[in-house]
Amino acid sequence: MRDPVTLLPHRSTHVIAPDGVSLAVQEWGTALGRPVLFIHGYSQSGLCWRRQVESDALAHLRLVTFDLRGHGASAKPLEPAHYQQDSRWAGDIAALIDQLELERPVVVGWSYGGRVICDYLRHHGDSALGGMVFVDAVVATERALFGTCNNLMRLMGSEDLATNIAATRAFLRKCFEIPLDDESFEITLAANMMAPPQVRASMGGRPADYAPELAALTRPVLAVHGRKDQVILSAMSDRIVEHARSAEHVVFETCGHAPFLEAPEAFNTLLAGFIEAAGHSPK
Repeated sequence: MRDPVTLLPHRSTHVIAPDGVSLAVQEWGTALGRPVLFIHGYSQSGLCWRRQVESDALAHLRLVTFDLRGHGASAKPLEPAHYQQDSRWAGDIAALIDQLELERPVVVGWSYGGRVICDYLRHHGDSALGGMVFVDAVVATERALFGTCNNLMRLMGSEDLATNIAATRAFLRKCFEIPLDDESFEITLAANMMAPPQVRASMGGRPADYAPELAALTRPVLAVHGRKDQVILSAMSDRIVEHARSAEHVVFETCGHAPFLEAPEAFNTLLAGFIEAAGHSPK
């Protein structure tokens, strides 16, 4: 297995969003392979997909990771409007697809990344996509669909550094039912701390219900969830299947909020199979 910490992308670049925000992008795998665009969650970074970009099961694909606006190595404007308008998130994904020339990419969204996919669908539909994978993803903002971490996420928006670090550490502990090794946890914590508290705070309080967007989907859909997720309850992925009626639904019974990190081999095999099948679906 390749070392996920020192593994280098074969290409690093930046994409400029319609509002001028610079997004840090990394490409892995096979340059001429089928494109897969990974979208991370709240306060994370593209590094969260390290178990995917190192995977032999996915090495034949063009794997694209990036840091959301306000995260990782991407630009971090602090004005709340940069994070509270669905058109901004939609524009980011459209810019990535266009400027990187991703032909019918399969988009994989984790947690808040599911919202970003849905924001894109709201403004652009799914005609330019090859398929969608929602991983413990947010597709509605009803309180009953969330677990016990909302207060921790609120504290992660604190400008008091000690409070912020303590809340971030506690939040990450709750993300993983199967604990990460120490090195992986340190990488994850460090990446989380790259997101300024103002950005974290601005990403909250954006109510939405994406049922119409899910119901209108025509491309293949996979909903994945960890049964023991304490951040977003598995009922959220039930909501995806309820509205996107052709969606495939897979539950990882022993995992928490991040099956792709907690059970990477099984997740990567599942993802590779879905992408292969999606490539044979009607255009």
